[in-house]
Amino acid sequence: MIGFWDYTVWLTYLSLLSAFCGVLVTLHGNGHPFMGAFFLMFCGLCDSFDGMVARTKKDRSQMAKDFGVQIDSLADLVAFGFLPAAIGDGMLRAGAQLSDVPHIRSGQPTIFLFAIMMFYVLAAMVRLAYFNVTEEERQKMTVGSRKYYIGLPVTISALIFPTVLLFQYVLPQDVTYAYFAVLLITALLFLGKFRVPKPKLKEILVLVGIGGVEFVILLILRMIISYRGR
Repeated sequence: MIGFWDYTVWLTYLSLLSAFCGVLVTLHGNGHPFMGAFFLMFCGLCDSFDGMVARTKKDRSQMAKDFGVQIDSLADLVAFGFLPAAIGDGMLRAGAQLSDVPHIRSGQPTIFLFAIMMFYVLAAMVRLAYFNVTEEERQKMTVGSRKYYIGLPVTISALIFPTVLLFQYVLPQDVTYAYFAVLLITALLFLGKFRVPKPKLKEILVLVGIGGVEFVILLILRMIISYRGR
């Protein structure tokens, strides 16, 4: 059987499977974008630690390392490229079906909103491919780990978009169009030529903590509203 199947790649595989499930759930029936957000946050959790786990295996071959880099980007494209766009489409499709969040506006997506979703996925792919190419060149010239990224890392999507969805519950206005505005801005930041310091372990733990808080709040709000709807 081709490929690598040891523990160093398990988190990446889980991230991909979570993203796949998130896309299916989000686009199922009339759309379930809030369920998709939970899968997106789980993808972010897996991505936060997959590199650390992989580096604990000291005898990895160069092929295994290269394989890990490739599958990480492929999984990230689905998790942080396709899934946030699917959540946007799910919000448009859900409309009046989300009667427990009555201020969500129903209606069909426009060509402009579709264009934003397509541009976002394209920007995520370009950003990931550019990272792979520059990382390969960097490793040829220097040793040690990367100190900063060029452009906004796609993994930050696991925090950005659940936050927007959280506002759907606490604000009287519909945030569907705001979600697409954030989608467009995020895509532009993926392609920006600015430096973003690579987070260290403490900073990663802080980001994971923020994501955990968002997860719990979304879950509690969802349970409360579902209970009231009975």
